[in-house]
Amino acid sequence: MSPNLDLLWDPLFRVPFFTGLILAALLPVLGMYLRLRDEWLASLAFAQMASAGTLLAMVLEWPLLGGGLVAAVVAALLKGVLARAGSTAYALMMLLGWSAGILLVANHPMAEQAGHALFDGQLYFTDLEHLLAAAGAALLILPSLAVLSRSLLLSRFFPEFYRARGQNERPRLILFDVLAALAVALATVSLGVMAAFTLVFIPPLVAARCASSWRQGLWVAILAGILGHTVAFGVSLVWDQPYGPICAMVMLSLAMPFGMFANRI
Repeated sequence: MSPNLDLLWDPLFRVPFFTGLILAALLPVLGMYLRLRDEWLASLAFAQMASAGTLLAMVLEWPLLGGGLVAAVVAALLKGVLARAGSTAYALMMLLGWSAGILLVANHPMAEQAGHALFDGQLYFTDLEHLLAAAGAALLILPSLAVLSRSLLLSRFFPEFYRARGQNERPRLILFDVLAALAVALATVSLGVMAAFTLVFIPPLVAARCASSWRQGLWVAILAGILGHTVAFGVSLVWDQPYGPICAMVMLSLAMPFGMFANRI
């Protein structure tokens, strides 16, 4: 199979590219905070729940994007309720989302094509609605993170800070969970389950190896996500391959030279 380089300049693929670009810049930032709190596995749970919600919405003839977002927010609220369960809660949500999604795909013909797109990562099916939703999410989440950042850092490095002052940090943490769930759900519907998880998980690993400060780490993670998405989009487009696995392979290739298993943040 020979590459079709003409597709790189086709206007038809501009909206999918910029949709992915926005998400590729947003998800690594959330991934930095999730990794800071040792909760990166929660992003995969959110993605699995969002995929199940999207498929259920299709079966019920509801808006697909809305179904994914609602399911992810429910998962975020469950995470807050089951906070003490830790990774067990994330595993249970992953199993629930995965099993519900597979059963919907297996038993409803309308869900089969959407299921393959969600699991394979077919970014090319996104449209202007997805682009506007991604831009809106970035405009909502990034300023909110700027406000929440101090609280998230304090609760991680000085866990007794709020207790000593008679304050409860849980509302701020739950708000962060909801914001993360919204972004991951949107990315799941647009990029696919594993592509969304890849962009949350791997850029912070690169930042952990390269960055000397938290702020620098955020920028390194963003640049890694943007670079990975740009290369993956071009490769998958010209070679006619699904976006999700190509994104994962490109990000893995990017992480390896920097020491993928570093753990400095």
